Amino acid sequence: MASLPGPESRDVQEMIRHLKWSHAEKQIARKAFELALDREFRSVIRRAKDMAGQIEQPTDLWDLEHYLTESRKRIDRTYDYRYSVLTDVFGRLVREGRLSEDELQGLGEDKLQSIRSYARLLAKLDEEARNLEAHE
Repeated sequence: MASLPGPESRDVQEMIRHLKWSHAEKQIARKAFELALDREFRSVIRRAKDMAGQIEQPTDLWDLEHYLTESRKRIDRTYDYRYSVLTDVFGRLVREGRLSEDELQGLGEDKLQSIRSYARLLAKLDEEARNLEAHE
């Protein structure tokens, strides 16, 4: 079972919140963020068009509306461009395969390390969740 972060983890989280971003890093981060967000939107549009093309009855229409609403909520939760959380956002996007580390090249090693660390944490939490499900 996952536990709450210890004091040393909170220190790391505090350090991450105060990372300094150079002008060049901000440009690289913005480009990577926009790239991942654009991919996300294109995926939602593609699926929505497929669903719209198959609408035959009112319930299909509400299924499309539900899909779009849930997609918007997920995108709003995932894509947060505040520098204080951006390494976590990138870590999640890398973990989920929506962004590659290559697309983050040029960021400082401190940011890349934070991104990798968060991606590993998410992988570990996913594994623990699967193990719990397997034992139920």
